[in-house]
Order: sequence, then C-alpha cells, then structure tokens
Amino acid sequence: MADAAHRGYYQQPPILGRAFYAQTMTGPDVRGDIRQFLMTRRARITPQLAGLPDYGGRRRVPGLRREELALLAGISVEYLTQLERGHARGVSDEVVNSLSRALQLDDVERTHLIDLIRAVNTPPYRGLRHAATDPGLRRSVRQVLDSMTGAAAFVRNQRLDILAANRLGGALYAPVLDNPELRRNLARFVFLDPRATSFYRDWTGIAHDAVGSLRTAAGREPGDPAMTELVGDLSIRSERFRIGWADHEVKYYRSGVQQFHHATVGDLDLDYDALELPADPGLTIVTYTARPGSPAHEALHLLGA
Repeated sequence: MADAAHRGYYQQPPILGRAFYAQTMTGPDVRGDIRQFLMTRRARITPQLAGLPDYGGRRRVPGLRREELALLAGISVEYLTQLERGHARGVSDEVVNSLSRALQLDDVERTHLIDLIRAVNTPPYRGLRHAATDPGLRRSVRQVLDSMTGAAAFVRNQRLDILAANRLGGALYAPVLDNPELRRNLARFVFLDPRATSFYRDWTGIAHDAVGSLRTAAGREPGDPAMTELVGDLSIRSERFRIGWADHEVKYYRSGVQQFHHATVGDLDLDYDALELPADPGLTIVTYTARPGSPAHEALHLLGA
C-alpha cells in the first residue's frame, strides 16, 4: 500500500520535513552520491557471489570487505578508501571497468557511476548542463504523437513530467493530467496520490522503477534545480520514496508490460516502449499498445471511443 503521505498529500510539510527540504536544496552532493553508491553496491555482493572463499566466522559488514573488493578490482585498499569517500578526481576508465566487474554492475549502474565521476571532474556542479526549463516541444514531435491513433502515447522529460500526450494517452493518464496539484508529474502521482495504488496493479514495482529512473537522471544532470526540488519534495512527503532514494538503485524505462486498472474500462495489460528522442536530449516518447484481439485491445479501443 502507499504510505501515510498519501493521506496528507495536500498538507504542508512538517517542520522536520522543511529542514530536510532546505538541506536538499543547498545543491547536489555528488561526492556523497558516489560514496553511498559504491558502499551500497559493495554491501550486496557476498564472498560467494564474488567467488571468494568463505572462512566462516562473524563478518562485521554486509557483503564484501573493503580489502576483498580492492583485491577483486586490482586496486589498493587506500585508493578504494578514497573512492568510497567520494574523491574520484582523475579516475581512469580502467578503474571504472574493474570496479564495475568486481561489483557486478549492470549497464545502467555502470553508466550511473560514470555519470557521477564525470560530474565530480567537471566542477563547479552548478556549471554542468542542466534543464532549468524545458524547451518547447517541436511541432514534428507533436505530429508524431497525434498520428498514433491506436496507441496511448506521451512525451516526458527526465523528471517524469508529462509534456504532451495524444488523445488516447490523455484518456489513459487522466488521473495525472487532470489534477493540477500533481503538476503533470508521474512520480508525484505514484507517491503522493492515493489513486495510484489502484491505478497501477503492481504499484510496488512502479514505485521502485520511478525512484530508480529519477536517481539515474539526477546522476546524469546533478545541476538541475527542478530535479533537486522534486526529490526534496517527494522525500518530505513520502516515506516510501525517501527509503527508496537512500537505496541508490538506478533504472531505465525501456520496454515491458504494465498493468493498469482504469476507472472507466477496468484492467489493462499493455505493452510499453520508451523511445528516446536523439534530437531532444532528455525527452522520451512512451507508447502503450495492446495485442490485437486481446481483452486489453478491446478495452483500449473502448477508452479511445
């Protein structure tokens, strides 16, 4: 179930929440993100997973010891200690690759680590490229959306703001688009609107992916003040988001099946695809389609009508 923040979503943040928000808005802590990312990844790798002998006895840390990770990565313990303190100036590609192999990072996690290291090596953080305001949606992109008459589709940015939707996409995501309090933001809907737990039949999975997607985007653009504001607000109002954010999980939306329960047409199992726009960095078209002849296809047709 959604957390208690759903019940108080229209209320002002508590006093402690305001203090947390003020701290969040001071700027990106990229070194802290590197430290927490490396330590959380190390904590999840056991000696067995790493192919190391386990001599038994009580281990004082979850996962690998620092000495064990240094051995697997082929670097000194002192160097690894500096990395885990966020001191990542001048880290070579060879070290990144060795750490990625030792920590068994997937492609998304490895890219996230590279983004964080790049940010540390491009000071000051506020000088990094960021999107304080989104550019207007190009006319041709709007035409592509409107031409998709058999699919629900929308364009979103890295903060999960819906910038535009076609007719069917607007009908599918009406709970997000019709509520001005949500600012057309999918993450605000997931964590702050009580309707989300019934709209998404796998709310837990959606919540996990939303946090991971925002964490990935924040690592890519740590100087984006709008992202900082969004993360701070969600961290204040949603305990579930706050816990997920601290886990430093990263995710990409690519493709899969999403399960909805729409107030008008009932259950919908829709195939989704996330199509990045190379000409508009940071913008993605997300489409939802149904297999012809399936119950979801009929329901989607009814929703369009």
